[in-house]
Amino acid sequence: MYKAILMVACLAFAKALTAQTLVDPTLSYYLPNPSTTYNSEISTPQEVLGYVPGKWHVTHDKLTEYMRVLARESDRITLENRGTTYEGRPLLLLTITSPQNHANIEQIQADHIALSDGSNASTANMPIVVYQGFSIHGNEPSGSNAALLLAYHLAAGQGAEMDELLNNTVILFDPSFNPDGLQRFAGWVNQHKNENINPDSYDREYSEAWPGGRTNHYWFDMNRDWLPVQLPESQARIETFHNWMPNILTDHHEMGTNATFFFQPGIPSRTHPLTPAMNQQLTRKIGDFHAAELDKIGSLYYTEESYDDFYYGKGSTFPDVNGSIGILFEQASSRGHAQILKMEC
Repeated sequence: MYKAILMVACLAFAKALTAQTLVDPTLSYYLPNPSTTYNSEISTPQEVLGYVPGKWHVTHDKLTEYMRVLARESDRITLENRGTTYEGRPLLLLTITSPQNHANIEQIQADHIALSDGSNASTANMPIVVYQGFSIHGNEPSGSNAALLLAYHLAAGQGAEMDELLNNTVILFDPSFNPDGLQRFAGWVNQHKNENINPDSYDREYSEAWPGGRTNHYWFDMNRDWLPVQLPESQARIETFHNWMPNILTDHHEMGTNATFFFQPGIPSRTHPLTPAMNQQLTRKIGDFHAAELDKIGSLYYTEESYDDFYYGKGSTFPDVNGSIGILFEQASSRGHAQILKMEC
């Protein structure tokens, strides 16, 4: 079942900023299967935000507003606030699964944790646990913008395939790893957006004022804090991880503008020696699913280059030494609403 949920996340993520080249993106542009029907009683992002994702960059307050709406409307979602950032923004976590699993969620959690200490070796009828986190670097916003779409798809999608996915998966869903940085970045690019979008890289929209939105309130790179765990955002995140010990953790980032799409495994020679070989084998096997789905939509991608799996203080490698599989996704970034891709010959 992890294949289905990762594919939805991957495709929504891959399209989240490319859609900003459209004047008026539509919801159907993002959704993975045209034949999927959606529960009309679940609010779409547009009904809450006032626009389809991609028209504007979502601010953290509007992101959390939409997540709260989904939690009220859908019996597939529960929501908890695990604390606040230094600027007072909530650290929300959505737990997304079938209503039947929600009714038994504490036992599911206990049985899953028991796998880690060896007291339970049976995985029969046990849902997989996937932790999905978005935009730990606040100025890499396609993750959090895609989270709007993915959360809607999981809350409202109908049919046997969706039922099977939710019955067999518990999704720990963190729509913004870095609320303060996301808010800072969204404020900048929305403020400097032109009515007629200027895709020139020298436009003011694409040159954030210092310190930019990458870091948290105190300008700390939180994707180096998975081991030190000094910040409230990190403390909430790591507590969630250890409370559940997920099978898979996905970490959604952006890279340079003149790029395509990256997913792990990373550079083979830069894998930490303590990482089990089986971890990398499974990472590569999961990567085959990503490749197949991206091939279907004609999207370019690469793997085993540029990014490594060495330092355990990052979101994609911390899981690798903690019984999980960490997967880094890197989407080419517009650093705003649209930039021209400059290919070198």
